[in-house]
Amino acid sequence: MKLQIQSIHFDADNRLLEFIQKKLDKLDTFFDRILDGEVYLRLDKGEHSKDNKIVEVKINLPGTTLFAKEQNETFEAATDEVAESLKQQIKKYKERLQEKM
Repeated sequence: MKLQIQSIHFDADNRLLEFIQKKLDKLDTFFDRILDGEVYLRLDKGEHSKDNKIVEVKINLPGTTLFAKEQNETFEAATDEVAESLKQQIKKYKERLQEKM
């Protein structure tokens, strides 16, 4: 899947970018017609919160767009949660497609 990854107000290292790409590429196993996606990485400015890493992902499918946003202590953990959320959304989307047929 072609992903556009943007880190807002910081520079993400290549290890993190590769992890995100690899994790979200697994969504292709659930639906092979994913067009592309956008990933936004940001740091929450709340100083008392340990969960200050935010990952937002928008993926484009034929006829719709799916979105997930998660916040956690690390970008990796937030990416895991986002991938799981998108997996569930893709499954529901596929069910609706099959019902229409």
